[in-house]
Amino acid sequence: MRIGFTGTMSVGKTTLVNALKGIPEFKDYKFATERSAYLSSLGIPLNYETNIEGQTVFLAERVAELMQENIITDRTVLDVMAFTECAQKINVIDKDAFARYAKRFIYQYDYIFYISSKGMDIEDNGIRETNSKYRTQIDDTIQQLLVKYGPIYYELSGSTEERIDKIIKTIQF
Repeated sequence: MRIGFTGTMSVGKTTLVNALKGIPEFKDYKFATERSAYLSSLGIPLNYETNIEGQTVFLAERVAELMQENIITDRTVLDVMAFTECAQKINVIDKDAFARYAKRFIYQYDYIFYISSKGMDIEDNGIRETNSKYRTQIDDTIQQLLVKYGPIYYELSGSTEERIDKIIKTIQF
């Protein structure tokens, strides 16, 4: 099963994926968490400074994850599409072409869980963008992509424990 979490920065996606590592139902899963610090160290620009080459690397990582049989990831193709759409250094033609190509991978997830930023404070980890307007822009764009492409998804809220309960009930192990 391919399980992906989508949502803007600092909503608890990585925290949730790390918490799932200790849940018996997920013992046979691989876990993929954010690699922005590593990619940034390679010189790949992040957030609104990103470029088409950087987003292509992020997309390739998400697609590689989808090639795994049992994977839980704290980012989805939708996240990459949203960051591409909001990038200042990517022109409209490239954004369009990127979205047309990337959308084919959205439907390869067995479960997509969306986590809203409502009521969540931004945590500065030294890598992620802390601009609240940009954070909202990414969140709005993810929501628009969910509507536009129509994958089945489930919204999560509450504490990490409440989110885990909903995930387990949704998947019905």
